[in-house]
Amino acid sequence: MVKAVLFDLDGTLLDTNNLIMESFKHTYRKHLDFNVEEKEIIKNFGEPLITTLNRYSKDNIDEMLDTYRRFNYDNHDAMTSIMEGAKETLESLINKGIKLGVVTSKREVMARKGLVLFDIEKYFDTVITPELTDKHKPNPEPIYEACRNLKIKPNESIMVGDSSFDILCGKNAGAKTCLVNYTLLDKIEINKYKPDYKVDKLNDILEII
Repeated sequence: MVKAVLFDLDGTLLDTNNLIMESFKHTYRKHLDFNVEEKEIIKNFGEPLITTLNRYSKDNIDEMLDTYRRFNYDNHDAMTSIMEGAKETLESLINKGIKLGVVTSKREVMARKGLVLFDIEKYFDTVITPELTDKHKPNPEPIYEACRNLKIKPNESIMVGDSSFDILCGKNAGAKTCLVNYTLLDKIEINKYKPDYKVDKLNDILEII
């Protein structure tokens, strides 16, 4: 029986695709003086920021992190939107007695900023960000932490996300997994990890429940 739905944030509940893209482009131009193709940036969506930046330079990683975060913070509200049907889906799940959580690789200050911006923080019983666990997606620890907070077992939850990191995190934890088909990432690659469910729209999750 499903007792909780755990959501990734960027690319799942919130459309921050352009914000993330421009944040990376700005950072690479400023510190490395080169342009990275958008398809190269997109394929790393969903993993911790430091992991992505380390691929390009380990020498000035602190400065790159600061540049990315400043640009991302300053442009967040103007370049972020909520996914269609997200708020209605969350309300419907709550009305069905389903517990809700966020499991994201996004820092807490930015995750909370997005949730508050669209007045959806109130729907979540737990928000798991990288500050709260030693290991991160695709390791199962973030889901274990969420389930401890929700007082449920991982196999009583569904992890909903747009990347292989989300699907693998759920699989590794023993949770059910659901891919949102509106992901910008390579669906053929993600489907290799065999998500249990796929939805075209967020409110399709209600049919799964």
